[in-house]
Amino acid sequence: MAQLLTGTEPGNVGQNTDAGITRRRTLGQREPGQFFVKAKFSTRALVALCVALSFWASAFAGIRAGLHAYPPAHLALLRYLIASCVLGIDARFAHFRLPRWRDIPGLVLAGSLGITFYNLALNYGEMRVTAGSASLLISSTPIWTALLAMFLLRERFTVSGWIGVLLSFAGVALIASGEGEGIHLAPQALIILAAALAWGTYIVIQKHFLGRYTALEFTSYSVWSGTLLMTPFGRGLLHSIHAAPISGTLAVLYLGIFPAAIASFAWSYALAHGPAGRTSSFLYVIPVLATLIAWVWLREVPRPISLIGGAIAICGVVVVTLWGKPALQRRHAEEMAITEEPVATTA
Repeated sequence: MAQLLTGTEPGNVGQNTDAGITRRRTLGQREPGQFFVKAKFSTRALVALCVALSFWASAFAGIRAGLHAYPPAHLALLRYLIASCVLGIDARFAHFRLPRWRDIPGLVLAGSLGITFYNLALNYGEMRVTAGSASLLISSTPIWTALLAMFLLRERFTVSGWIGVLLSFAGVALIASGEGEGIHLAPQALIILAAALAWGTYIVIQKHFLGRYTALEFTSYSVWSGTLLMTPFGRGLLHSIHAAPISGTLAVLYLGIFPAAIASFAWSYALAHGPAGRTSSFLYVIPVLATLIAWVWLREVPRPISLIGGAIAICGVVVVTLWGKPALQRRHAEEMAITEEPVATTA
């Protein structure tokens, strides 16, 4: 049976009406300082989880489809203008807390890395790299997050953790070489790897803010600030929209509404109504789903060496996640997984 444990919320700012609280709980949000301990998934939580994972996985193929009609920068900006509108509508009814003035620089930094740089780099990378291989490269994000946490948060690795890191790096090298010519690395694969590093930094920054904001609030503020920072790349966007075929514009519309916005709602609901640790572990299926969706949608399949490299990289990520930290540190992480809402790796 689920137990609801409550705590004191630090520095609550903004409206906090009964209607707002009810709305947040309906969408799967919770007040900071409150957390649920769930033993298993409810049916609705499982459906929400499947929706979030499917939409996020489909984004890699959606980007490839959109790039047939839009330049990478215009694709990113139009997608997140749409997502910003959807998240803004939800914020109007969910009564989001206003960010503290002192938090704004950190939220803008998160948006610049996790939205602006990540999406521009991913879009430029996918001009050459297949959707499945791109998703496999992005799946290395937990490795970068763990390495950054070691330097910035002074977390430690076990011997198994370092073995997992080496496995992941070997897998990433195979993916990158599989997308190049012969044994050469594809420059676009390295750009996507830079996007994964940016997303790993975003997750480290996120950990600092999830004690004061819900995952959906943090995601929304990141999206809005990141979209604003993309506007300098918007010159000629109206011309691109006018010249693009309807299929390309529909792909961008899909990316903005479903993977960028609705998947965030579904993910927050799944976290609030299911076990946080088990929910996060399902993120490892995204590369598999992304490869299948790209095969159905675009008829493209990564080269065998990229698939082998992806399997090795994911094995390395699993090793780092399960055995990469000392026992005491791992227990502390498990306790924090109950009280924090992780933000998933998204395309």
